[in-house]
Amino acid sequence: MAATRRLAAVMFTDTVGYTASTHTDEARSLESLREQEALLRPLISAHQGREIKSTGDGLLVEFDSALKAIHCAVDIQRRIHDRNAEGAVTPIQIRIGIHLGDVVQTGNDILGDAVNIAARIEPVAEPGGICLSGAVREQVWNKIADKLEKLPPTALKGLPLPMEIYRVVLPWTVREPSFVHSGLAGLAVLPFSNISPDPKDEYFADGLTEELITVLSQLRGLRVIARTSVMQYKSVPKPVSQIGLELRVSSILEGSVRKAGNRLRVTAQLIDVGSEDHVWATTYDRELDDIFAVQKEIAEEVASSLKGQLLEEDKRRIEKVGRASVEAYTLLLKGRFYLNRWDKASADSAIEYFAQAIDQSPGYAAAYAGLARAYSILGFLEVDDRNEAYSKAEEYALRALELDESLAEAHVSRAYTLWNKYDFAARDAELERALELNPNSAEAHLLLADGWSLRGRWDNALREIEEALELDPLSVRTAGDAGTSYLYHGQYDRAIQLLMDAIELDPKNSFYLNNLGLAHIRQGRIDEGLEEVQRAAGMSNSPYPRDLAYAFVKAGRPEEARAILSGLLQSSEGGRAYPMKLGGVYAVLGEKEKAFEWLEKAYEERSGYLPSIVSDFVFDSLRDDPRFRALLKRMHLT
Repeated sequence: MAATRRLAAVMFTDTVGYTASTHTDEARSLESLREQEALLRPLISAHQGREIKSTGDGLLVEFDSALKAIHCAVDIQRRIHDRNAEGAVTPIQIRIGIHLGDVVQTGNDILGDAVNIAARIEPVAEPGGICLSGAVREQVWNKIADKLEKLPPTALKGLPLPMEIYRVVLPWTVREPSFVHSGLAGLAVLPFSNISPDPKDEYFADGLTEELITVLSQLRGLRVIARTSVMQYKSVPKPVSQIGLELRVSSILEGSVRKAGNRLRVTAQLIDVGSEDHVWATTYDRELDDIFAVQKEIAEEVASSLKGQLLEEDKRRIEKVGRASVEAYTLLLKGRFYLNRWDKASADSAIEYFAQAIDQSPGYAAAYAGLARAYSILGFLEVDDRNEAYSKAEEYALRALELDESLAEAHVSRAYTLWNKYDFAARDAELERALELNPNSAEAHLLLADGWSLRGRWDNALREIEEALELDPLSVRTAGDAGTSYLYHGQYDRAIQLLMDAIELDPKNSFYLNNLGLAHIRQGRIDEGLEEVQRAAGMSNSPYPRDLAYAFVKAGRPEEARAILSGLLQSSEGGRAYPMKLGGVYAVLGEKEKAFEWLEKAYEERSGYLPSIVSDFVFDSLRDDPRFRALLKRMHLT
C-alpha cells in the first residue's frame, strides 16, 4: 500500500515510573496498566481520536484537530486525578505530549517528524501534566479554558535548535521552579504599590521601581529582569511562587510608597521565592527630598543580600542614583513605551515625551539617548527625511555619551546610528561596551544578534536572542524582535509563537502583526497571512509596502502589487523618494534592473534597512545576480 501524507495532531502518553514498578511488583504494575488503558480508550474515542498503537506503557494517538487532542488530554488527566483522589490502591500518573504536523500513513502505523517530536515533548511534562508544541498552542490558545504557560526554550533530542514548549496549567499540577541561569542569581523588582492618599502619585511609585531596576541591572553577578516584563504584574497580581516560576528568578523585591505632603514612607522587602521567606524588610520614613537616598539604601541592601559583598565598582554604580527628577523619569518611561511600536506616530510621540523630560531635567543623558533611538526609527522606516532623521539621531546619541559615557543606553543609541553608516565593527564595540556597563540589557543582546545574523553566524545570534528572552521574557519588544529574527532565518513555528506573544501584549503593534502575516505566508497559509499584512498596513502610515506587495504576489494578485508600485512612484515624483520600498516592490515583481537601480540609491543615501537584504526574502529574486554580492561587499557584509 502506498504511503499517504496528512496533517494531524499527534498525542503520546507515557506512564510515570512504570519500568521501576515492574521490578518491584510486576503483577500489580500490569494490572494498573490495564486499568489505565480502560480509562483512556473511551475518552480517546469520545474525542474522535484514533489509537495507532500501544507503546508498552503508553499510547500513540492521532486526531484530526489540535483542539480535539488537547480536550482529550485534559479529560484524561482529570479522570486519572479523580481516580487517584478516590483512594486507589495504586495511583496512576501519566505524562502527555502533543504536536501538530505532517504524518505519513504506512499500513496501520504513522511515521514522520510530527510523531518524533510529540515523543520528544512528552517527557518534558510533569507527572499528571500535558505539554504541547508551539504549533498546537497557536491553534488552541484562545479556544480553551485552561491557561498555557510557556516553558524556557527546551533542547529536544535529535533537533538542532531549542523548541518552544507550553504546559497546560491544570489545578492539580505543581512545578518546582528552576532558577539556574549561568550561575547568576535571578531577581525581579515588582512594581511598588502606590498607597498615597492621592492616586495621582502613582507615577512616584513607578519612578522608584524603574530606578531600582536600572541601578541593580548594572551590578555584575545579578540577573535582573527588565522593567517591561515586571510591569505586567502591576495590573495582574500573582503569588510570589508563580511569578518566580514565570520569570525564572530566585528572589523578588516588592514594596509600597506612601506620599503625603512633603513626607514619604517607603516599605521594601526581599523575598526568597523557593521558601517564600522574607530575607529582609525595611521601612523608611523620610522627607520627600530624600527619595534618592532611599533608593540608594534599598539598592545596597538588595545587592549585599544577594551578592554577599559589595565591590567598590558596585558602590560607584549605586551612587549614580538620582540624576534626574522623578517627573522627568515618568516622561522618559512614557517615551520608551512608544519606542516599541515602530511607526511614525509612535516615534513622534516618543520624541515629544523625551523632549519634555529634558525640559524637566536639562542634561538628562537617558532622554537624549531616547531621542536618538526615536530618530533612528524614523530614518529606518523612511517615513521622514532620512538624512535629517539620521543626523539628529547621531547628534543626540553623541550628546548622551558626552553627558554620561557610563550610561549603557547611550552606547546602544550610538550603535543604532552606526548601522546606517554600515560600520558594523564600531557598532559591535558600542554594544559590547553597553553590556559591560549593564550586563542585563536585553536590547543590547538583541542588537548583537542582528549583527551576527548579517554575517551568517546564526549560532551566535541564537545565543544572544535567547539571552534577551531570559532577561525580558514578557516584553513586547523582546518577543517581537526575537520572532522577527526567527522569521528571517526560516524558523517559522518559533517566529509565530513569539510574534503572537508580542501582539497579545500590544495588539496595536503593526510592525509585529506585519511580520506575523509574513510568517504565515512563508508557512503556506497565504490567505491568513495576507489578511494580517493588510491589517498592519492599515494601522499605520504604511511603512510596509514591499511586504504587502510580496503578500499580494504570493496570493496570485500581482496587479495589486503593481498598484502599490504606482503609488510609490507618484510620491517619488513629488520629491519624496523611497528607495528601499521601491527596490523591494520591484524585486517582488521580478524587475531586477529597476530593483538594483533603487538599491543603489538606497546605498548612496545609507538606508538603514539596506543591510537587511542579507536575509529578507522579499529580495530573493536578486540573490543570484553578481550585483547583489557586490552590494553586500560594499557594506562590509562579506
